[in-house]
Amino acid sequence: MTEPFKIFFILFLGVLGFSQEAITPIPALKMLSNFQNVRDFTISKTQDEIYFTIQNPTEDRAVIAVIKKKKKGWTDPEMTAFSGDFRNIEPFLTQDGLRLYFASNRPIDETSTTVKDYDIWYVEREDLNGKWSKPINVGAPVNSKYDEFYPCLTNKGNLYFTSDKINTLGKDDILVCNWNGTHFSEPENLGQNINSEGYEFNAYVNPNEDFIIYTIYGSPEGMGSGDLYISYKDKKGNWEKAKNLGNAINSKQMDYCPFYDTSSNILYFTSKRAIAIEKKVSNLDEFKAEISAYENGLSRIYQMNIKL
Repeated sequence: MTEPFKIFFILFLGVLGFSQEAITPIPALKMLSNFQNVRDFTISKTQDEIYFTIQNPTEDRAVIAVIKKKKKGWTDPEMTAFSGDFRNIEPFLTQDGLRLYFASNRPIDETSTTVKDYDIWYVEREDLNGKWSKPINVGAPVNSKYDEFYPCLTNKGNLYFTSDKINTLGKDDILVCNWNGTHFSEPENLGQNINSEGYEFNAYVNPNEDFIIYTIYGSPEGMGSGDLYISYKDKKGNWEKAKNLGNAINSKQMDYCPFYDTSSNILYFTSKRAIAIEKKVSNLDEFKAEISAYENGLSRIYQMNIKL
C-alpha cells in the first residue's frame, strides 16, 4: 500500500473505523450457513479450494473441512482425512497449495489418546491433486510445552503464530519464527506496537509481510470483546502502532480469525456477533427462525471486500 492511499484509508475509517454506510460484512459462502458453529478460513491462491473449521457447541472438539470448486460449482463440505480426533483448528494453506498448517491438541505419539497442549502441525502433498500426508509436528523452536496456535506462513517462509507463554509480554502474544533456508529461528515477539500485557492472538500476515491483522481482546478502545486491528510496516521494516478496524467490521462480541485473500481483496473473519431479538414473535417457528439467523451469537464466517 502506498503512503497516500494508506493515509486516505485511515481517514476513511472515521475514528479508526469504516462508517456503516460505506461497507458492511456479509456471510461468507451460503453453504457455510448449514453449520452453526464454524471458524477459521483459508482459500487457495487459485480460488478453488477452501478449508475451514467446524466445531461442536462446547468447542472441545473440532474438525477441519474442505470444499473444492468444480465445473458445476463448489462441492459439499467434507472432513479432511487428518481430522476426526481431538481438536483440529485454524488451517492455513501456503501460496503454492502444497502445505496446510493447523493447530491441534493431538498427542505426538499416534498410539496415545490423551490430549496435550496446542502445537502447530502441517500436512503436505506432492501436487495440487495429491492426497495429504499424515500430520507432521513442526517441532522446536516453534512448538513448546505450552500452547502455540494460529499459524501463518509468508513468502519468505517466516512463521507467525500465537503463544500463551513463550517470550510474551503478558498473556497471549503474536510471535514470529524466521526461516533461514534450513530451519526456523527462535521465537521473536513482535513488540509493543503489536503486543501488550493483555491478549493478542490470531494474526494474519500478508505474504509480503507488509501488514498484519489480528485480534486484541478487552482493549479500552474496543467495541466490547475481541476486535480486529491492523498494523503496517514502516520504511524501516518496523511494525507501526496497531489501529482498530472500526465498528463497520468489529462488533460488541468476539471478532477474530482473520484471513485476507490478496487475489480478490476480500477480508474473511470469524465473528460471534448477534442481533438482538426485538420484534414480537407469535409462534415457535418464528422464534426458531430468529435464533437460527446467521448473526445469532455463534461463530460464523463473514467477508467484506476491501483493498489493503
